[in-house]
Amino acid sequence: MNVADLLEPHPLSLALIEAGQEIGLRLNDDCNGAVQEGIGLTQVTQKNGQRHSTAAAFLKPAMQRPNLTVQTHARVTRLLMQDKRVVGVAYIQGDEAHEVSVRREVILCGGAINSPQILMLSGIGPAAHLQALGIPVVMDIPGVGQNLQEHVRIGVDFAVGQYTAFALSSNAIEVNGFIKTRPDLPAPDLQLLGSAGGDSEQPSIGIAIILLRPESQGSITLASPDPFASPLIQPNYLASEMDIQSLVDGFHLARKIGQATVLDAYGTIERTPGVWAQSEEAIRAYIRETAATTFHPVRTCKMGSDPLAVVNDRLQVHGVEGLRVVDASIMPAIVSGNTNAPVIMIGEKGADLIRHSTHN
Repeated sequence: MNVADLLEPHPLSLALIEAGQEIGLRLNDDCNGAVQEGIGLTQVTQKNGQRHSTAAAFLKPAMQRPNLTVQTHARVTRLLMQDKRVVGVAYIQGDEAHEVSVRREVILCGGAINSPQILMLSGIGPAAHLQALGIPVVMDIPGVGQNLQEHVRIGVDFAVGQYTAFALSSNAIEVNGFIKTRPDLPAPDLQLLGSAGGDSEQPSIGIAIILLRPESQGSITLASPDPFASPLIQPNYLASEMDIQSLVDGFHLARKIGQATVLDAYGTIERTPGVWAQSEEAIRAYIRETAATTFHPVRTCKMGSDPLAVVNDRLQVHGVEGLRVVDASIMPAIVSGNTNAPVIMIGEKGADLIRHSTHN
């Protein structure tokens, strides 16, 4: 997978970085380098100015292999079990139901939402929850679907007096900062993402404040034994007072960036939340009303040996043979940054573990 610098950064993105430096943030030309903390331009997974996705980097080059078959528009409904061993997968494609048997293992890579859903539909999960839905219990693993963590985010938006379009190769979110709200923290607890431009009718600068080290934890449970029913997602955002306070600190920091003198030339005026959110009480209310997902859910099949762990250090599901989970759900703790690269690493490490396993 190719990692590249932005080809043509937006002028307002460069001004935002200057504004961050003006209020005391260090310039960081490479947040993926030795030092994470600081503010600078984002790097992108692009090749020759085009998106270089995991499909482009890993899957498409392997499509001609005789040992690979890709089934699209297919929905896995359950794992096929024989006692406590996984022997296959059931899925529906179009109007047809299919079953496929395996000689070695099933590798479940549904992500932090769908992997626990498929496990529970297959009878692997919290026994009381499965019994309440009439699903026969194959293996009681209380942690399946538990421990959910996410990078919750809020935002501050500033109107500007002039509009410049993004380059076509832009990822739109061109400014990235990793910040510690306290100097004693071992790693940044906030991420700032800056997007400049808006549209020609309402040109703007947006700054997202993302909580990287949340204490709050949620859960994924089944709404129904129907595999086509969406699971119940309870993120439990902001259950921790520390989480709220970190976002309050980040809000003040983003507001200071928007008020930096280097941005005066662009006529910046805070648009959202605006003048009403001045008191700490109003800022907290704004955070509670607008907190949203960053689409980084993790930990719902976490790795470990404690009572709520789901997989071991070889990503094998505890107490179940022939089954591994290899995706964001296995993280034992949420990472202090975007989950994309760490999940790719999990895939690489998982592949290495699988290749070096001894199978019967």
